[in-house]
Amino acid sequence: MKSIVKQNNRKAAFTIVELLTVMSIIVILIGLLVPATNKVRVYAYEVKQKAQFHSIDTAIELFNSQFDGYPDSDALDPDGQPYCGAMKLCEAMMGQDLMGFHPDSIFRSNGQGLYPDANSVSPAAYRDSLSKRKGPYLPLENANAYMLGDLYLNESKLPNTGPFEPRHFVLCDVYKRVTHRTTGKKIGMPILYYKANTARTLHLVAEPDNPENIYNYRDNQQLIMLGKPWDPPSKGGSPHRLLEKTRFYLNTKNDKVTTASRPFRADTYILISAGWDGEYGTPDDICNYEWKYRELP
Repeated sequence: MKSIVKQNNRKAAFTIVELLTVMSIIVILIGLLVPATNKVRVYAYEVKQKAQFHSIDTAIELFNSQFDGYPDSDALDPDGQPYCGAMKLCEAMMGQDLMGFHPDSIFRSNGQGLYPDANSVSPAAYRDSLSKRKGPYLPLENANAYMLGDLYLNESKLPNTGPFEPRHFVLCDVYKRVTHRTTGKKIGMPILYYKANTARTLHLVAEPDNPENIYNYRDNQQLIMLGKPWDPPSKGGSPHRLLEKTRFYLNTKNDKVTTASRPFRADTYILISAGWDGEYGTPDDICNYEWKYRELP
């Protein structure tokens, strides 16, 4: 009788083996859950990026309807100064000062005096400049427009923008990979913009320098050469893969056209986001067409 009472008073508890088994199951479940969660995040950003491109597409069409043409994307301005496609896209959508595009602009790096500082001219002259502006074609709060000098920095956290003026703005994608120089906020990489030259008919992967190619890889080449802001070439960082010029033509080639080599969107323009990894020319890039990444042979 005594032994039965003692047995009933004994408290139930997990053994060490049982605890280890439960902990192992929890670790395995977490290991399965984390990759799935990351995939959901990647997909959510992809949807958000495509939505941003849709907004830019609408804005560019508004620009086209008012000025009877898409914004220029040449690597240089009419004076031969570096002013690439990404910067010209931002000027067209927002103006060089984000206060609207001036209709007299011919996309010069120096702004031709069309975008004066409010403190450098009389109030009347400033009002006159603003009254002539068109747009901005994107809402300022959602445009993701940032100065180039706030993205690319040297070891001393000072602008390191190569041949470009640090004051020029670019439209950035929705992926938050770069720390803003002054605010400390995370911002995206510049959106690359290439305008199609409809007077040309070629798209030769093996001849990227052929002057008859519809798209010109050089339009943003100097910007791509700045590297990744967190891993620039000056620190021994690896370059963007899109620097390989044949890769641009290979991955913009439209395989649906079988009788000739033609690019996607041969009569309009191409937009490219660096995607989740922040590197141009990789499988996760997002474009305003069906991006199908192809490795070089």
